[in-house]
Amino acid sequence: MIQYKSTRGSRNVKSGAQAIIKGIAEDKGLYVPETFPKLQVEIQDLIDCDYRQVAKAVLPQFLTDYTQEELAHCIDSAYDEKFEAPEVVPVVKADNAWFIELYHGKTAAFKDMALSILPYLLTTAMKKEREESKIVILTATSGDTGKAALEGFADVPNTEIVVFFPDSGVSQVQKQQMVTQEGANTHVFGITGNFDDAQTGVKHIFGNAAYAKTLADMGCKLSSANSINIGRLVPQVTYYVWSYVQLVKQGALKAGEPMNVVVPTGNFGNILAAYYAKQMGIPIHRFICASNENKVLTDFINTGCYDISERAFHVTNSPSMDILISSNLERLLYHLSGNDGDEVKALMDGLDQNKKYQVSEKIKEGLKEFYGGFADEKETKAAIGELYSKTQYLMDTHTAVAYKVYQDYRAETGDETPTVIASTASAYKFAEAVCDAVGLPQFRNGFDAISALNAFTGVTVPKGLRNLESKKVLHTGVVDKDALWDAVKGSLE
Repeated sequence: MIQYKSTRGSRNVKSGAQAIIKGIAEDKGLYVPETFPKLQVEIQDLIDCDYRQVAKAVLPQFLTDYTQEELAHCIDSAYDEKFEAPEVVPVVKADNAWFIELYHGKTAAFKDMALSILPYLLTTAMKKEREESKIVILTATSGDTGKAALEGFADVPNTEIVVFFPDSGVSQVQKQQMVTQEGANTHVFGITGNFDDAQTGVKHIFGNAAYAKTLADMGCKLSSANSINIGRLVPQVTYYVWSYVQLVKQGALKAGEPMNVVVPTGNFGNILAAYYAKQMGIPIHRFICASNENKVLTDFINTGCYDISERAFHVTNSPSMDILISSNLERLLYHLSGNDGDEVKALMDGLDQNKKYQVSEKIKEGLKEFYGGFADEKETKAAIGELYSKTQYLMDTHTAVAYKVYQDYRAETGDETPTVIASTASAYKFAEAVCDAVGLPQFRNGFDAISALNAFTGVTVPKGLRNLESKKVLHTGVVDKDALWDAVKGSLE
């Protein structure tokens, strides 16, 4: 049986269900599998499978305490007609790469891939563990996680969900998606700060024993829908297995040959899921980590030093990556250290106290599987325009960062390994920047930009973004970055 332990050395182990309910470990570490499971089927046996069937080959290996019937229910309920693409995740060739289109769910972003299934995994876990407390989902978002979590947990029995987002740090479309969210158990707040402020505040609430007691007295228990929750991370492994199978099916490579993976990343969860896929047996040659101007991950991969002590925070046209503290990197550090929780705790303490840390030679050696690069705003826009002009393939700003970094990687290394790029959002979520990139004029708001971009390209607007501007705003709260606990408590009273 696969069990889960903290990255920071706690000896307490949890089942998959227990780790999903708890979200974050008691020592503030993140849950990771004690050992990595292996895929139990051959790639050739998955060639004619649909996405749900591939998920049923992946998830049971990680969540061994769930029955096959329980996981089948979770998977079939999550990946149904709410995804507009019949195959759930199309894998599309454009120029010199294959794009894994992860944005065909209800909120038009890749977070739907995990957050469509997390509510089912969580409610199943609650039944298995006979958990009677109301579960309070507490989430910080840089734009996409919040809406996907709200959509997944809205009106789910015995849950409340509280989402914090940087009030001036998301796109107009992203903000409108969140503040119009329906559901009696949904609570949404802007904060006067950036995503790192929101994430730090949420982590502080999770780690505060007095807050936990107050919630317990109210009959509540905290959990998370951020990728700090292992129930968010594990479902993402599926789409890297799926994409490898699709490349074999399309004849781009033979089973057993390697592929590269390119991921635009801020919080490191999406690229970490690809690392987990490799540990399962998927042959991945290089993990290409693409950052925007907030390039702390690029610098870390290239130097082994994680330093935010004097680093400026940039607000960019790829706002979901405007992050300086990458939570999921902690999990990679744990694995590369040889599962040394004490070492990871020391590194995380260094980040808290000194805003930086330097990893060991052992971890630096493991980082050689990763390539770090970045693209600034000008390069991001140029990449969108150039690829659309060349192929008529339309990218959002985050995917464009990945595409530009991949072109740099090819030029630098000459590596011709077949490569997949995680396409993380519909271009319409960032329509103002995309319009500018393809030569359209500036528009007064994101909704006019959506209409113009649709008229110009003919690319279908996702259902969840249609007529969004006319929806009633239901959440108007904006709180100080230091007042998150008051907002949580007030939401539950």
